[in-house]
Order: sequence, then C-alpha cells, then structure tokens
Amino acid sequence: MSLPNLNQQLPALQEWLDIQLPSVGTVQNIHPVTGGYSNLTFRLNTTTGNYMLRMPPPGSAVKTAHDMGREFRVLSALRPSYPLVPRAYVYCEDAAVLGAPFYIMEELQGMVLRPGNEVLKNISAEKFHTMSMQLINNLVELHAIDINATGLSQLGKPEGYVLRQVKGWTERYFQSATDELHDMEMLADWLRKQTPRAQEATLLHNDYKYDNVLFDNNLSTITGVLDWEMATVGNPLMDLGAALAYWFEANDNKAFRSYNITWLPGNLNRRDCADLYAEKSGRDLGDLLFYYVFGLFKNAVIVQQIYYRWKKGLHPDNRFETLLELVKLLGRHGIATLEKNSIS
Repeated sequence: MSLPNLNQQLPALQEWLDIQLPSVGTVQNIHPVTGGYSNLTFRLNTTTGNYMLRMPPPGSAVKTAHDMGREFRVLSALRPSYPLVPRAYVYCEDAAVLGAPFYIMEELQGMVLRPGNEVLKNISAEKFHTMSMQLINNLVELHAIDINATGLSQLGKPEGYVLRQVKGWTERYFQSATDELHDMEMLADWLRKQTPRAQEATLLHNDYKYDNVLFDNNLSTITGVLDWEMATVGNPLMDLGAALAYWFEANDNKAFRSYNITWLPGNLNRRDCADLYAEKSGRDLGDLLFYYVFGLFKNAVIVQQIYYRWKKGLHPDNRFETLLELVKLLGRHGIATLEKNSIS
C-alpha cells in the first residue's frame, strides 16, 4: 500500500494550521512513522519542534477503527487522568485539506521495542523481567481509570460486549475463509458455547503489547501508550486476553518469534502475567482460558482477512501469500491450549 505524500499537500496543511494551530509554526517537512492498514502516523518537523499527525489509511471506509474524531476524543478525555497518552491539539474533519480527516498531537519521547531492533541484544534478562512486570502493572492502571468521571463510558456498550465480539469475529472468519481449516472451525464452535462470568466494564485499549508502548532510553519507565484507534469500554479480561494472545513464550512455535519479543529471556510467562494482573487488580481470572483463546482466534481472523484480500487480488504484495500458514499456526495453538487446559 502506497502512503500519501503529505509534503505535496504541505501548502494546504500549512494554511489550515496557521488558522487552527498557529503555535506549530512553519512545517519544514513531513515523514511517515507508521504505515499499513492501521491508522497512519506522520512526524511534522516544524520551526517550533516536532508534532505528530494521525489519519486513516488510503481507501478506508469511515468506521470506528479509522474514525479520527473518535480517536481524538478518546485522547482528549484520557489525558487529564492518564498522562501516558499524547496531548491531542486539534482535529480536522474537512477531508479537503489532506484528503481525509486528521488530527495533530504531541510527539511523546521514548523507545518502541520491536522484533529485530538492535537494542534488544543489550537488554538483560533482569531488565526484561522488570519491563514485562511494568507492562502488566500499567494495564492494571489503565483498567482502573474511572470511565464515568472521564466521560469514556460513552465509547461503547458494555452490556453484551463479549457475546457481540464472539459473534462478530466468528462471522468475519467465515466471511473471509479461503480454505477449510478444522482448527479454526473448532475454536469458533467452542467460543460460541462459552458463557464467561460478567466483569465490571472498564476502558479497553484493545491492542496492548510491547510495540504499542514507549519506554525511556534507560528502559526503566513507560513513557507512553500509543495507537488508541480500537479503544472502547467493556470487559477488561478481553483486553488481558488480547495482550496474552500476543505474548509468545520461548517454548511456543518459533514461527511466532517474529511477532513479539516476549519470548526473550527474563520476560514473565503468560501464567505469571495473569497472576500479577489478578494480584494487582483483584479480578477473578477463573475464565481466563476463554479470553486467551478468543484473543488467539481474533488474531488469526485478522490475518485471514488480509490473506483473503490478497488472494482476491485486492492487494498486490506477495508477502501476504504466506499468511495462511500463520492462520493455521494460531488455530493449532488455540486447540493445543484447550487440550492442555492451560494458557502457558
């Protein structure tokens, strides 16, 4: 997918900023920071410092995950009580300026850790142990935010959230299925038959993992949490399950290692993460197997949808040809989890 060249649209952006946010000064250049099918982030280098611009990917329909106004409101409501989100300065709903709605926010300082980063070679097991504990403790803090006092309770409909998620993601799987995958079908059937106990609604990040978190240069403090495009309110254990579904361990299939760094020595394992979350939050994790398996299933469906679009010729990138194998691996991992009756 080709990214829009915002430098070509700089005059229109500058004219809009001069009126709506003159404190930015003169924009000297614009660089893409992220790309793909999620919302896009660009760094604005200006005469007064750096700012970040967020906009939907090219061709996206207006829906919750790509609703820039919604994302702007989430950050604005969160910032007073949760300073790990960037300040959101101004929102533009006029698509005539850049071709799509966008908003401007501050650039948080910190380091994002992803597979393949050179810095990973220098992180000790002891440091990873501390960092992984910080990740879980921060998720507990996120789930402790008062959604009523912040107005975030208006983000979604907590009643029936889990049921809707299972129904929705199951339907998405069968709508995008390209091959007969028995493991995925078995997981869908198992999930439909479960009725986990209700939990008090909290704010959900919905994509909480290492590469959506910033650490300071010493890797001692979390300085920011990024990518709030899928934030909503609902059962907090859905958020925990989603985080654990990304949390691959050293004894998991080695193919998963390119998707996270949680398998590196020193990181908590999934069971330790769950125990720490339970201790700090006081929540009952008796149904955690359901939430973890749902997280795996959801991740597999996301990959399946991308593979489906590639197979239909909607995306020319032939790297997507191998994604079906990842769907199979996630399905098999989910079934193995059920057979073991254990998340770790």
